[in-house]
Amino acid sequence: MKDAFLLVYRSIKERKARSTLTILGITVGIGAVIALISLGFGMQASITEQLIEMADVIMVTPGSAEFGSWGVVGSFTDRDLADVRRIGGVKDAVAMRGEMEDVEFRGEKLRIQVVGIDPRDIGAVFGTAIALQEDEGIAGRDLRENDRRACQIGYSIATDYFGEEIRVNDRLSINGSKFRVVGILAKQGGFRSEVDTSIYVTTRDSITMLDNKDISTIFVRVWDIGDAERIANEIEARIDENHKLDDFTSAMTMSGAIEQLGTIFGLLQVVLIALSSISLLVAAMGIMNTMLMAVMERTHEIGVMKAIGAKNRNILTLFLLEASVVSVIGGVCGCMLGVIAARAISFGIQTAFTVEIAAIVKPEVLLGGLAVAILVGILSGLYPARKAAKMSPVEAVRYG
Repeated sequence: MKDAFLLVYRSIKERKARSTLTILGITVGIGAVIALISLGFGMQASITEQLIEMADVIMVTPGSAEFGSWGVVGSFTDRDLADVRRIGGVKDAVAMRGEMEDVEFRGEKLRIQVVGIDPRDIGAVFGTAIALQEDEGIAGRDLRENDRRACQIGYSIATDYFGEEIRVNDRLSINGSKFRVVGILAKQGGFRSEVDTSIYVTTRDSITMLDNKDISTIFVRVWDIGDAERIANEIEARIDENHKLDDFTSAMTMSGAIEQLGTIFGLLQVVLIALSSISLLVAAMGIMNTMLMAVMERTHEIGVMKAIGAKNRNILTLFLLEASVVSVIGGVCGCMLGVIAARAISFGIQTAFTVEIAAIVKPEVLLGGLAVAILVGILSGLYPARKAAKMSPVEAVRYG
């Protein structure tokens, strides 16, 4: 075995350029797979962490809901809200009246989601998860029950939507009515990214000034997380009965959202691996080409080895070992490249978009990447190795 490794080392050293390019192909392929998988795990962990913060919350919407989207087929009424609040185990139930409205700021007009909600209800459901954004030392304040024509705005509304940045005490025109900005919310992102693109007004202003009486969403906080699924089923049954419709209501618990999130990211990981595996396929072709060229260049050497007693399995082992060594080197370099690339991309996203996505590099992913590199090397080197092993000694020696 020592002699075999020495022969492999000599062969790789004599063909530095070709071997380096082959190793580079494997490195890029494995690096891409590891980087994308690590970023996928980071995205999943980031959003899951936000969902866990609201583990005792049920989101009730009209229509069939799935994580991230739902088809709205109507709206709720105050009777629905009252019925939800009477269900055993419900701690708080909050109504949100959301509509797309015409919002104007310094001559620019856009359609933006305006949400009516009682100020006390924001803390009751979301707690301290949604905080105010400090604006050059001016933090602003929360909405109050006695506020008239006042609003809080999401971070993206303040910084990205209009040509000029919106600040505390600036005035917005919503459907022709002037509203004063009393607070700007901190950037949320992830599961709560809708907060960044919404404007919040009091329920009274939403009904009296914007003529928005329909409840678009009900958020329910429960006393016991263990009762969340039971309460969600009861909410759906009661509201469906109120509207005389089957499947009118969708009550989604955060645990259900986490399960759906896992399924979505599982599919995403498969797609990312499939795309990055294209570079592995190219690397496999490179290994096969390198080994075939090595067989042709060493035909005379193979004949001499067979003439002095080397058997077919010895020749097969020698060439497979060479392919494996190249793959291992490429796999190790690919693992290091993948870790570096994942962390670099994570830092770039955080710097450019102020969105924190950690690069979670799991040991099993690194081991899997190394195993895939070795497997690709062996499979790609199998045909050239068999071709070398089956050579006739007499013909091989004559070739030289």
